[in-house]
Amino acid sequence: MEVERVQAIASLSKCMGTIPTEFVRAENEQPAITTLHGVVLEVPVIDLCEPDEKKLVRAIDQASRDWGIFQLVNHDIPNDLISKLQKVGREFFELPQEEKELYAKPPGYQGVEGYGTKLQKEVEGKKGWVDHLFHKIWPPSAIDYQFWPKTPPSYREANEEYAERLRGVVDKLFQSLSLGLGLEGHEMKEAAGGDELNYLMKINYYPPCPRPDLALGVVAHTDMSALTILVPNEVQGLQVFKEGHWYDVKYIPNALIIHIGDQVEILSNGIYKSVLHRSTVNKEMTRMSWPVFLEPPLELETGPISKLVSKENQSKYKTKKYKDYVYCKLNKLPQ
Repeated sequence: MEVERVQAIASLSKCMGTIPTEFVRAENEQPAITTLHGVVLEVPVIDLCEPDEKKLVRAIDQASRDWGIFQLVNHDIPNDLISKLQKVGREFFELPQEEKELYAKPPGYQGVEGYGTKLQKEVEGKKGWVDHLFHKIWPPSAIDYQFWPKTPPSYREANEEYAERLRGVVDKLFQSLSLGLGLEGHEMKEAAGGDELNYLMKINYYPPCPRPDLALGVVAHTDMSALTILVPNEVQGLQVFKEGHWYDVKYIPNALIIHIGDQVEILSNGIYKSVLHRSTVNKEMTRMSWPVFLEPPLELETGPISKLVSKENQSKYKTKKYKDYVYCKLNKLPQ
């Protein structure tokens, strides 16, 4: 086992009423101190079935410039499919520990796929109150089924069906982002990898925490991906940094939460903003979330789209291979 799993630590901590010191954040990160309480952030809500395309493009463009996050309703993914996805993910994390460990990242493995706890370089040895499972769900050529749980038996079917339905949403999002920038409808998706775009599923499992005032599930970060499409369970926990404060995000039942990621910020030359967010934890309840990160292929070079660069608006970002971007980000190195 690479490290002791948070799920196991949570069981012990519950009896003790305390948490190990490596989970206690510095005061400038502690949720109790840094959250603006009593205010819930109502991020833009966008109807993906809006019949007026110009109106839809304008809404997605505005949200991506001003917020970097929005919630999608009427996205055409059936509620019962989302429930099925959540159910099989929950059942995996309820398996005995030794069964989950069958899907752990192999020793020396450099990728992110697999069951695990630690993801990136930890600042001052501090840890997030979360375990996770990563695996690619699209395209078929990128899938490595050794990281897909065989229990529950319906796990694979639920994830494959979800990937299939997600693709229509993704195409519509990229098209709207392209048109919002004054580009051709296909250009943003092509620049992010086109049909080679990887859909990386992550399940976050945040067990109950005796001191949610002191710990964080995932620390403040922007996503490395082009876009992130997230399904939460009903337990509040997503926070966004806006106008100098951390706010809770109000969930809308069955909406998809869309994060603009670093690659769309780079491709748009800074017009669209990657959202700074973090996850808090709950004292009584398990929080879970299912983000799918839409990532360029590792060897693809990404940089500002040339049509968005001019004498007046010079390139704000370096062009580099996505794998180099990931390496720098995970190791806290300058880009």
